[in-house]
Amino acid sequence: MMKSNRSANATNKTQVTVLTDDAALAEQARATFGAGGQIGLTVVPSKISGVGGQFDLGAAAVVVIDLDAAVPEEMTALEHLMGRIGSQPPVIVVMQNFDPATVRTLMQMRIADFLVKPIVPVELVRTCARVAAGPVNAKESEAEIITFLPAVGGAGVTTLAVQTAMMLLNRHDGGKTKTCLVDLDFQHGTCADYLDLEPRLDLGEIETRPERLDRQLLEVMLSHHPSGLAVIAAPNRPAEMRSFDTKVVTRLLDMVSAHFDFVVFDMPRTWFSWTDSVLLGSNRLFIVTEMTVPGLRLAKQLVEAVRERLAEGAKPQVIVNRFVQKMLSSGLRKSDIEQVLGDSFAACIPNNYGLVREAIDRGVPLDEIMPGNKITAELKALVMPKAATKNSASDLGGKVKKFTWSWAR
Repeated sequence: MMKSNRSANATNKTQVTVLTDDAALAEQARATFGAGGQIGLTVVPSKISGVGGQFDLGAAAVVVIDLDAAVPEEMTALEHLMGRIGSQPPVIVVMQNFDPATVRTLMQMRIADFLVKPIVPVELVRTCARVAAGPVNAKESEAEIITFLPAVGGAGVTTLAVQTAMMLLNRHDGGKTKTCLVDLDFQHGTCADYLDLEPRLDLGEIETRPERLDRQLLEVMLSHHPSGLAVIAAPNRPAEMRSFDTKVVTRLLDMVSAHFDFVVFDMPRTWFSWTDSVLLGSNRLFIVTEMTVPGLRLAKQLVEAVRERLAEGAKPQVIVNRFVQKMLSSGLRKSDIEQVLGDSFAACIPNNYGLVREAIDRGVPLDEIMPGNKITAELKALVMPKAATKNSASDLGGKVKKFTWSWAR
C-alpha cells in the first residue's frame, strides 16, 4: 500500500487528500490549499490503479482523485474504492474531458462531484468546501424519479406530471412527502401556469457557473404550491430556442434528487444533449401519446429509440391519454393498442376534458374538484399500485419494480 507525503502541520485541520500522477495538478493543489492555514493537504503521487481499492484515506475529509476514465483499470479501482468507503469521505473526480456516459457511471458510484481540467483554483476550493459540508438535511435514501416524455405534441404530459406529483406528495396518510415537480421544457413549459405559480428558475444565473447552484440558491429558485408541492420551472420563452450545457441540467438535477423523496420530470418533446442523462436516471419512464394511429406509431418508434440508446435505463412504458372506448365504433379499441405496443403498453387514461380544464384554470389537483375521479384512479394504479389496490379497478396487475439510482451528491 502506497503511503502519502502528509504535510507536517496537518494536525487539527480539514484534511484534503489529492491522488494524482499529474505534477501540474499536484503543484496547483499545493498552491491553492497552501495559501491558508485551515487546510491540511496530502498529495499522493499515483494513479488510482496504482494504489487500488485499498487506498489508505487516513483522516481525509475530502478526497480528490485524478482519473483517466478511458483506462478500464482506473475505473475498476475507483469502483472498488467507492464500494468500500460508500459516500464518506466524499470523493471528487477530476477528468480530462466531459463525457455523459462516464459521468453517469460516476454518479452510480456515489461520487460527490466532478471537475474537468483545466481547473480554476477557486472552483476547486468551493467544490471541496461544499462536499465536505454535505447536503443539508441529508438522507440515506435517494429520490425516486418518475419521468413523463411526450411522443406527440399536446398529449397531456403536463397534466399527468402535475397530478402524479400531487399524488406522491400526499402518498402517506397524515403527512406529506418531500416532492418536487421539475419542468424541463425551458421554452414552452406550462407546469407553473397549470398550478398558478410564478416560475422562479433563473437559468442565466447558473448557466456560466453551474457549481454556484447550492441548496440555498436552489431554495430561492423553487416555487411553492399551497399544497406543499415544490416546483422548479423557468419563465416561458416561446420565441427563443433555449439549449443549455449538460452540466447545467445535471447540476440542477443533482441538487433536486439530493433533497427530495420524489421527483417528477415533465420533459420536452425535443431531444437535447442532456436528455439521455435524465432518462437514464429515472426509476420510471412513461411515454405519453394520444389515441390515434399516428400517435401509437410515434410512441412505438420512441420506445424502440429509447431502448436502443439507453439499454441500461428504466424500461419505457406507454400511456395512452384521453382514452375513449366506444362500444359501437369502428375506431381504435384497447385491444388494438395492446397489439401495437406489446409489452411496452402501460395504461389508458380516460378522457374527462371538463374536469381537467377546471383543475388547470383553478390551479388545483383533480381530486380537489372531483374526489375519486377515474383519471386519478388510473394514475394511482399505475404509479402507486399498492396504494390503489382498494380503490382502483385498473387491470394492471403485479408490482412495480423499484429502480435505484442517484445523481452525484
